[in-house]
Amino acid sequence: MTCILGIDPGISGAVAFYFPKENRVSVYDTPVAGNQVDGAGLFHLINKYNPSAAMIEAVHSMPGQGVASTFKFGMAYGIAIGTVAASMIPYHLVSPVRWKKHFRLTSDKDESRALAIRLWPENQGFSRKKDNGRAEAALLARFYVETIQ
Repeated sequence: MTCILGIDPGISGAVAFYFPKENRVSVYDTPVAGNQVDGAGLFHLINKYNPSAAMIEAVHSMPGQGVASTFKFGMAYGIAIGTVAASMIPYHLVSPVRWKKHFRLTSDKDESRALAIRLWPENQGFSRKKDNGRAEAALLARFYVETIQ
């Protein structure tokens, strides 16, 4: 296992490529074109790293979300799953509750960022407050290694 892909879905989400043997992670904001996830950009990132497996956060609509935003979020989720599947990479879906419980995190996204900084202190990809998606993508990939592998 060279590399595991973690995906925090959504237009403001992120992708991470975790190299467990080196405890190294490369993180990126989700590629966006126009106002939606760029499947081609995501495909190119995936091909660049050639992960052996992927862990994607299983998401759903939230109460009080509007119809348009729910549809847009669902599209982003579908593009992520479709792109991984088209890349011929085996993937697993995991609920936020399950992977966050594994790391003893609450729903506070800043906790995820703080943990990522502790796990990968040399990585500057988690330094901004808005980098919580990157942190969660990295933790999703690590969750795969710690629970599925």
